[in-house]
Amino acid sequence: MNFSQGELGAALVGMVSGLSLAWLALGLRYRLTIAKLVSQARGQALKASGAVLKGQAAEQLAPLSGGFPYLPADARFLGSPIDYLVFDGLSEEGPLEIVFVEVKTGQSRLSARERRVREAVEAGRCRWEELRL
Repeated sequence: MNFSQGELGAALVGMVSGLSLAWLALGLRYRLTIAKLVSQARGQALKASGAVLKGQAAEQLAPLSGGFPYLPADARFLGSPIDYLVFDGLSEEGPLEIVFVEVKTGQSRLSARERRVREAVEAGRCRWEELRL
């Protein structure tokens, strides 16, 4: 098999052209895949941040909702590590009970810090301390 210089040149040009087109096609596919993944990540982030904002609003408005079993005047918003410290009975001069309240919406669960607070309260690891300055 003897090829002329023209045939070899044409074959070489064809191979280089084919490789170039394949390289461009793969690059375009890569950029499209990255753009799609970025778009999906943005959508998930917006959805998650919307849920967080909704939860934070619900936490702050909980005493005004019909499902809050304590007088709003007895509730003090902390936000972290728990949402409310309720002094149940304080505004009515009756027996006083101190209640730790964590407000949750939807399928949200207690964080590790919230579980630790709950466990400390349930185990009675709470005390009164008066600090004089």
